[in-house]
Amino acid sequence: MSHFNVRGGAGDIIKPDVNARPQDNLYLAVNSEWLEKAKIPSDRSRISSFDGIDLNIEKELMSDFADFAAGKKELPDIPNFDKAVELYKIANNFEKRNADGAKPIKADLEVLTSLRDFADLNLKAADLYKNGFGLPFSLYVEADMKNTKVHALHFGGASLILPDTTTYENPAARDLLKVWQKQTEKLLTMAGISEADAQKYVDQALAFDKKLSKVVKSSEEWADYPAMYNPESITDFESKIKSFKFDHFLAELFKQKPERIIVTEPRYLDHFEELINPDNFEEIKSWMISNFINSVAAYLSQDFREAAFPFSQALSGQPELSSGVKQAYRIANGMFSEVVGVYYGQTYFGAEAKADVEDMIHKMIDVYEQRITANDWLSEDTKKKAIVKLRALILKIGYPDKIEKIYDRFQIIPEADGGSLYANEAAAGREQIKYNLEKLTQNVDRGVWLMPGNLVNACYDPQRNDITFPAAILQKPFYDLKQSRALNYGGIGVVIAHEISHAFDNNGAKFDEFGNLKNWWTKEDFAEFEKRTQEEIDLFNGIEYGPVTLNGKQIVSENIADQGGLTAAVEANKGEGGNMKEVFENFARVWATKQLPESIKTQVSVDVHAPGPERANVQSQCQEEFYKAFDVKPEDGMWLDPEKRVVIW
Repeated sequence: MSHFNVRGGAGDIIKPDVNARPQDNLYLAVNSEWLEKAKIPSDRSRISSFDGIDLNIEKELMSDFADFAAGKKELPDIPNFDKAVELYKIANNFEKRNADGAKPIKADLEVLTSLRDFADLNLKAADLYKNGFGLPFSLYVEADMKNTKVHALHFGGASLILPDTTTYENPAARDLLKVWQKQTEKLLTMAGISEADAQKYVDQALAFDKKLSKVVKSSEEWADYPAMYNPESITDFESKIKSFKFDHFLAELFKQKPERIIVTEPRYLDHFEELINPDNFEEIKSWMISNFINSVAAYLSQDFREAAFPFSQALSGQPELSSGVKQAYRIANGMFSEVVGVYYGQTYFGAEAKADVEDMIHKMIDVYEQRITANDWLSEDTKKKAIVKLRALILKIGYPDKIEKIYDRFQIIPEADGGSLYANEAAAGREQIKYNLEKLTQNVDRGVWLMPGNLVNACYDPQRNDITFPAAILQKPFYDLKQSRALNYGGIGVVIAHEISHAFDNNGAKFDEFGNLKNWWTKEDFAEFEKRTQEEIDLFNGIEYGPVTLNGKQIVSENIADQGGLTAAVEANKGEGGNMKEVFENFARVWATKQLPESIKTQVSVDVHAPGPERANVQSQCQEEFYKAFDVKPEDGMWLDPEKRVVIW
C-alpha cells in the first residue's frame, strides 16, 4: 500500500526492498540490493559508501606501513613520515606493551591522585593543563570570528561522559552509566588503585558529571555556530570566577596575559563558581582521574584495551575491538594525519582527476552565481555581496603543498631509547597544547588544511571562507573519470555544491568573504532567509528513523547545504543535457548506509547531519526535476505536496 506525502518516501527506509520503485522510495530502489549483501565489519558499527572507501584506503595504507616498518619499502621523501612509521612500530609492539602493563602511566596517575585540596589544584592547574590533563573547562586559541586575521583565546565548558545532555534524559542513560562505572573501576584497579578508592573516585566522578550535564551546551545549541562568539574583557571574565584563581592560571600560560577572551558557553561561565569550588574538590579530582584512565587505556597493554572497550561498545554496538595492528596504524595516522594524507595523495591521487574535479568546482561556482543572480527573493544589494563571497572562496583540492609546522615538533622516542607508546602520545599532546597557545600572538595562517588527504570527507570553513576536498573522497561512487558527468554530478558535484552552500547556510550566512562574523544582508532579505530556514527545520523535524526521531533544528545547517548542493548539481546537469535519473540515483547511492541501532542512537544525539538515507530521499522530494525524471505522481510514496517542498538556494 502506498503512503502519500511521506517525508522520506514510503516504507521502512532501513529495511531492504528490492521491489521498491524510485517513485515510492528512491533510496531503497537504488540501494536495497546493496543493503541485502552488505555486512558491517565486526570492528565497526556501520558500513556505508563513505566507509567502503575508507576501508579500502585503510587496507592500502596498512599494507604500506607494514612494508615500511619491515624495511620492504623505501621511505618516501615526505617530511616527518619516518616518525609516523616509528610510532607505528612502537604501537604494534604488543610484546612490550603487554609487558609494561600500567607502568607507563604510573607517574601521571600519581600526579592526579596526590592532589591534596582545592588550593593545591589552584597551584598546579596551569601545569596540569600544559601537560594534557583534562580540567573541568576548555581553553584554546582560535581565529577571532570578527577579525579572522588574528587569534583570540576561547573558553568553554567541560566534556560529559554520555554523548549529549539529551542522552541523560533517555531511559537508557542509567544502563550506559553503569557500563562506564564498571569499566572505570576495573581500569583504575588494573592501574594499581585499591578497589575502595576506585569505587570512591568513580562515584564522585559520576556525581560531578551529573552537575555538568545540567549546565553544558547540548548538540542542538552547539549547532548555532555564531552563538559561540561572546567576547569579554579578561577583567570582567575573572570577576565572575571567585574560587578558581584564573588570573594566576592565565599568567602561568602566557608571558603577556590577553586582554579579552571569547566565551563559547556563557551559561557555563555563569555557573562556574557553583561547579568549581573547594566544596566540590573531591568530585573534581575524581572526575579528572576517571577521565584520565579512560583516555589513556588504549595506549597500554591489550588487557587495558579490552577493559576500556565496553562503554564504547555500548554506545556504538560494535561487536569486536579492532585488531592490534589496525590500532597501530590508526595511532600513527592519528598523530601524523596530514603527513600520511600527503603520502596518500602523492601515491594514489592522479593529476588528471584533480584537474577534472577543479573544473567541476568552477562550474558549480558558476552555476551558483547564476542561481543567485536569478534569485527571486533576494535584493540586488544582497545578491552582489553574496557573489563577492562566492568568488572569494579558496579551493583546497587533494592534499596541501606544505605540511603544518606542528609535525616538525613531534619527536618520537624509540623503544630502544626508553620510549613507550603512552610517553610519545603524551609528549605529542604537550606539544600540541604549547603550539596552540603560541598562536595567540601570531597571525592566522589561512593556508592550513582542516582535513588530511586520506580522509573520506569534505568541509567548508566559515572563518577562512574555504572549501576542502581531500583526495580520498574523489573516487567512486562520488567521482570517477570514466563514469558519466551526470553520475559525477550526483556524487562529487553535490558534495562540491554542498560545501559551497555552507557559505550561505544559517551559520555561514553570518560571515563575510573574509570569514568575519558580519551582517551583509538587508533586514528584509535575512527575515525571508530565516523563514525558509525554519521551513527546512520543519521539513526534517520529527521524522522517525529506526529507533530515533530527528531534531530538525540540530541538523538544519547540513540540510540547507544538502538542499543547495543537490539543486546546484541538478542545474549543472540540466545545463549539459545529462541524464537526470543518473544524478538522483547516484545521489541516493552515496548515502547507502547499514548501521547498528546503538550507533544510530548515538549518532543522531550528537551529529549535525541527518542520517544518509533521509538526506537522499527528503532532499530529492524537494526537487522539481526529480518528479519529471521519474514521472512521480500524487499517489506515489515519494510525492511531497508542492507547498511542503523547501527551496532556499
